[in-house]
Amino acid sequence: MLDDSTRTLTETREGRQQEGRQQEGRSVQLHAFRSYWESMRKGHVVPRRSDIDPRRIDALLPNAFIAERIAPGVTRLRIAGQHLSELMGMEVRGMPLSSFIAPAARDDFALRLVDLFEAPAALRMDLRSRAGVGRPDMTGTLILLPLRSDLGDVSRALGCFVTSGQIGRPSRRFEIVAARMEALSGAATTPLRALHGGAAMQDSTVLRCRTHLRVVK
Repeated sequence: MLDDSTRTLTETREGRQQEGRQQEGRSVQLHAFRSYWESMRKGHVVPRRSDIDPRRIDALLPNAFIAERIAPGVTRLRIAGQHLSELMGMEVRGMPLSSFIAPAARDDFALRLVDLFEAPAALRMDLRSRAGVGRPDMTGTLILLPLRSDLGDVSRALGCFVTSGQIGRPSRRFEIVAARMEALSGAATTPLRALHGGAAMQDSTVLRCRTHLRVVK
């Protein structure tokens, strides 16, 4: 028979192996999601919203969504998969995408949304929702890829939000652990540095060029 310490070590090892397999599977799915978006560019910097066929991302439909820019730094969910509603504990269509972000990180998130549409740029964020009463620790990855509307303006985004861990009691909100903004014009990726508390901010010179913008809450 296994003693308690051996059983605990075995369970811990198995848990880590399972988590590793989940992360590997998540990376493969997200890569396929990004590859599909890339294939829809068709020689343009940003693909058209009308070119997106949900059947091509069937495996990630519960995690996928389309967001609409309604003001600088503010987006509203137009279409959202079931997983997003499960995280929030309610229907999320029509809600701000920032509803999933912890209040302390929303200004940072809003500035990244400005870059997403203005640059335009692709955004990938590693997120974490800390454990609490009835809420196990969760991690997640959020990808946002810009789209052109029928009018030609970059005002939509195709997104995917995948998580690891049990949801527990909703609503779940996430801190920004790390972020990567990739300019689509061919410029180098904007460098990021981690700050105390887990959020990642861009270099101050990048933020200074956006001081004329006001985040609407």
